[in-house]
Amino acid sequence: MSQQNASSFSPSLDAGLSGATRIYFIVGDPIAQVRSPAGVTAALRAAGRDALVVPAHVAPADLPAFFAGVKAMRNVDGVIITVPHKFSAAEYCATFSEEARFLGAVNTLRRTPDGNWHGAMFDGTGFVAALTDAGCDLAGKRALLVGAGGAGSAIGHALVSAGLASLDIRDNDTARTTSLTDRLNALQRGKVRSAASDVEAHTFDVVVNASPLGMRADDPLPIDVSRLQAGTFVGDVVTKPPVTPLIEGARARGCQTVTGTQMFGRVCDRMVEFLLDAPQ
Repeated sequence: MSQQNASSFSPSLDAGLSGATRIYFIVGDPIAQVRSPAGVTAALRAAGRDALVVPAHVAPADLPAFFAGVKAMRNVDGVIITVPHKFSAAEYCATFSEEARFLGAVNTLRRTPDGNWHGAMFDGTGFVAALTDAGCDLAGKRALLVGAGGAGSAIGHALVSAGLASLDIRDNDTARTTSLTDRLNALQRGKVRSAASDVEAHTFDVVVNASPLGMRADDPLPIDVSRLQAGTFVGDVVTKPPVTPLIEGARARGCQTVTGTQMFGRVCDRMVEFLLDAPQ
C-alpha cells in the first residue's frame, strides 16, 4: 500500500457484516478525532480480510477493564492504540517488535495464536517515511522535537536512526524528556539533548511537533514560527484540523511541511501490514 495508503480508502456500507467478521478496536481518550476506523477497515477488506475497525472511548482508569473484556472476545484480532494509552497499553503485551520494546510503547496490537498480544509501534517510521516522501534527507541534519510522549518517543527514535547529526527534545515533563534523551544517546546514533523551553526553532533544519498542541483552536503554537527559514522542514502529528496553525505558519514562511494526515497515511500502511501478518 505504498502509494494508495489506508487513509485513501472508504469502506462501502453494503460490504456486509456477519458473525464471522473479525473485530479490531481503536482505543483512545478522546476518540472522536481519529480517522483510522474507515481507512483501516477498507484496507483490511481490500486485502481479503472480513474485518471491521470500531472506535472505543476508554479513559485511562478504565483501560484494565477494556483489556480484560477484549481478551475474552475471541473474534477480536487486534487493537490500535492512540492518545493517551501508548505507554500503558504496553503492559498488556506478552511480546513486542524491536522498536516497541525499546520505547516501552505501542500503537498496534495483534492477537497471537496463544491468545496473547504482540505489540508494535509505527508512529516513528511512518513519520520519517512521510518526511522522505516530501523530499527531506535527514542525514546530517539538526532537528527539534516538541513532545516526548508515545508518538514523540517513536519519532525521536526513528529520526536518530535515519542519521541525524543532532536531536533536541522539548517536553513539559522533565523526567520523561531526560529518560528519552538518555535512551536515545545510548544508541550512539547522533547527539541527543533536552531543549530549553525558549529554544530557537529557526536554528534547526527540521522541526517536529509531536505534542497535542494544535488540536484546539485556542492552543498556543508549539514553536515561534516568525523566524523560520524557508529551507526548514516542519512536521506536525496533529490530524484534526488537517492543516494546523503550525503548518499554516510554516508554509507562510516558505517552509516545506508534513502534516499529521500525511504521517497517518504512512503509519496506517504499516499497521495494516502488521495486522495482516497474523496467522489465520
